Amino acid sequence: MNGGERWTRRRWLQASGAAAFAGAAGTVAAAPSSHPGTALAAAWQGRDGACVGVLHLQGRQLRVHRSIAVPTRAHGLLQEPGGTLLAVARRPGDWLMRWDRDGRVIALAWIEPNRAYNGHVIADASGDTLYTSETDLDSGAGLVGVRDARTLDKRAEWPTHGRDPHMLLWDAHAAPFTRLVVANGGIEIRPETGRMKLDLDRMDSSLVRLDAVQGELQGRWQLDDARLSLRHLAWHGHGSDAVLGIAMQAEHGDAALRAAAPVLARFDGHALQTAASPALAGYGGDITADDEGFVIGCPRAQGLARWQADGRWQGLMPLQEACAVALDASRALWAGGRSEAQRSRTKISDAKNDDRSHVGLPTGLQLDNHWLVLRDVAAKEG
Repeated sequence: MNGGERWTRRRWLQASGAAAFAGAAGTVAAAPSSHPGTALAAAWQGRDGACVGVLHLQGRQLRVHRSIAVPTRAHGLLQEPGGTLLAVARRPGDWLMRWDRDGRVIALAWIEPNRAYNGHVIADASGDTLYTSETDLDSGAGLVGVRDARTLDKRAEWPTHGRDPHMLLWDAHAAPFTRLVVANGGIEIRPETGRMKLDLDRMDSSLVRLDAVQGELQGRWQLDDARLSLRHLAWHGHGSDAVLGIAMQAEHGDAALRAAAPVLARFDGHALQTAASPALAGYGGDITADDEGFVIGCPRAQGLARWQADGRWQGLMPLQEACAVALDASRALWAGGRSEAQRSRTKISDAKNDDRSHVGLPTGLQLDNHWLVLRDVAAKEG
């Protein structure tokens, strides 16, 4: 552990209080009203630094319902079966936190020595086991951390057969919760240089399939263009016909090549290939799959890029610095941008029936890469 890590942990403990570990309230701010309605869990940068929390829709404005200061920027979010939430530090990160919609910090797990969290976590069907994307800081090798969901302690770790594993999902082509797919971003980082990207001429991005019992490798696929980093994942459909959409980020040294690079790859269980589109600045952020196909937030192209499930380009819906995307229970799309969010069922080709709602964001709040629309679990918990 280096001095910077010790200082980060001490600073967060001072800000949040030791009671956070016992499940008491951390650094929490509440909005005047908390009436039922649409709620989103999100990570953001605010006036007080990095936060996670809950945003409630009030009219045409999202307002902060609960906010918790976190040690460093958060990345991936997960709602657990009982309604609690998980947030993971942005890579290379050192914390994983469980919290609830009322702003209480329930558990915080600092990662083991010589390991780093890479920003994403998923759970098994029961919610008893968590899987996190991680890096071995000594060797640079990618890992899946297998963790006890109750304690957040690590039970095992499996190699991802690549570097820089980012997002991981359950394989929709297999029986439920029996195989994992993992996007290895292929970018080398080192503890002494933080997020600096190193040796890009030796990038080795890949998609891998792992058995979920012992972590055995069951397949590995790569694109022809080694400078395309596979990052975020979303399944369209279920079973043998399901297609995996993968949002990519280009790392070409030549600016023109980088700007023109594709940002979506598709995987049908057998082959991995890119999908065509106009130039989107070579940067895909968050991805989701709606009823039509795939949607990627493209912050550098200032919009939401859409493809049909078969990879045919649909168009770009304008939204300044669009990145975070999520579907609600009605399958409507929620997208977060710089100064506003949008809720929409609109198809790019269906301008006559445009049902986009423009939703304001709190002043001074800058959304991070991901958010999710919260399920209502009150009835189950009761």
